[in-house]
Amino acid sequence: MERYDTPSTADPFDRSTHLFTTLVADLTGPAGAGLHHDELEELLDLRGREILRQLLSDHLELRARREEDAARTRPHPPRGPDGVVRTRIEYGHRRLLATLFGTVIVRRCAWRAPGTGNLHPADVALSLPRLRHSHQLIRLAAIEATRCSFDAATAAIGRRCGPVIGKRQVEQAVVASSGDIDAFYRAQIPLPCTASTVLVMSVDGKGIVMRPDALRPATRKAAAARGTGRLRTRLASGEKPARKRMATLAVVYDAEPAVRRPHDVIALPGGRHGNRTLRPGPTAKNKWLSGSVVDDPATVISRAFDQAEARDLGHHRDWVVLVDGAVHQLELIQQEAARRGAAVNVVIDLVHVLEYVWSAAWCFHDSSDPTVEDWVAVQALAILAGHAGRVAETITNQADNAGLKGDRRRGADACVRYLTGKAEFLRYDQALAAGWPIATGVIEGACRYLIADRLDISGARWGLDGAEAVLSLRAVHSNGDFDAYWRYHVAREHERLYQPASQGEYTARA
Repeated sequence: MERYDTPSTADPFDRSTHLFTTLVADLTGPAGAGLHHDELEELLDLRGREILRQLLSDHLELRARREEDAARTRPHPPRGPDGVVRTRIEYGHRRLLATLFGTVIVRRCAWRAPGTGNLHPADVALSLPRLRHSHQLIRLAAIEATRCSFDAATAAIGRRCGPVIGKRQVEQAVVASSGDIDAFYRAQIPLPCTASTVLVMSVDGKGIVMRPDALRPATRKAAAARGTGRLRTRLASGEKPARKRMATLAVVYDAEPAVRRPHDVIALPGGRHGNRTLRPGPTAKNKWLSGSVVDDPATVISRAFDQAEARDLGHHRDWVVLVDGAVHQLELIQQEAARRGAAVNVVIDLVHVLEYVWSAAWCFHDSSDPTVEDWVAVQALAILAGHAGRVAETITNQADNAGLKGDRRRGADACVRYLTGKAEFLRYDQALAAGWPIATGVIEGACRYLIADRLDISGARWGLDGAEAVLSLRAVHSNGDFDAYWRYHVAREHERLYQPASQGEYTARA
């Protein structure tokens, strides 16, 4: 009888070759000749995946045979990361590996010593994951799960790879695959820009529906105080079915200055006439998006300033911070800028200002009045020309002359308070002359893309880890850094699992 550790001399790719030749025979035979093109695609998809799975399996078997051959002729046993030399060897240890092509068996040698764990040198050579699922399968899960629900992602993976991973494993894979994002961006060196290029930052927030255990303490306390509701069969007036946790988003980007005039932004009363070409506004480039539902706004803002300083360490460029006027955000931004000694130019988003102007307009015009748009255009052009204080006076005088009081005057008073209270951040004349952006469209779009399109889907209630992972990975995708990040993540995973000296001098090669 042949010894159990005697290497086989058979061709390890016999099974792959047999599957391929069988498929070719089926395609060239009478049965294949009668297939429609869609049936051919289905056949090749199923049988082709099986051939690829068998090729991978056969290659792993070849490496196992070569590892055994090398182990038999090894002059010295390997030393593990614990410093213990493993002098005993066992062949044929197996583990499962779920891959893009299906699940395969990895056979390898185990080096052993009394009182200590086994050492598998082939695990290092193959950089096998800690759990069953391969890095490429987890990568696919991270891509699919950031695009659609976990159920849909699991189904999409199953259609492509077969039953290799379940929904719970997809969720765990997404969380695990996002763990190196902060370290990845700290290691990046941004592209250099000229001193004239404007450095723009913007911050915003958006709520995400969370499970009760994932709410912040104050929100959880408020929800508990309200109770489960007064009615059993429906929601009472003003009662919400879930609570939200605020996620903070930040964007940093570069923009070449683009000088404009007020009427390049807002059309003159009566609309534009003639063929004069409008001057385009600045265009965002080299966008870096970041967001977190775990960290507080101060931490996210600090991270944005880190990115800004990485782009302009000496503070030689114009730093423009676009905000929507939220007092809390303004205070945090000014505190962070002061701490770093950075001179920032805070500009409130023009669109938010126009909302207040429209609120004032409805105090003086009926809903069907066609002149309301011209009235708003006049006030907006004055604000863009740097005369926000004058506009506030005009609205106040107009409200007094019209005898508006109470609710009829509320929109006008709110607009006046906003224009006077935020006057130092409404210097649009200076911003337009310097070629700076004056709207927060980039961060508004990020709120829609990063959160609303995925984390705000109907019926979703998030745990903290899952929401943070999906939000972070979507930001990496939006930055165009996913491929680079994944290479970094896989390298860090290898370092965490396998120290450079963990397998001694022994290396298994194909």
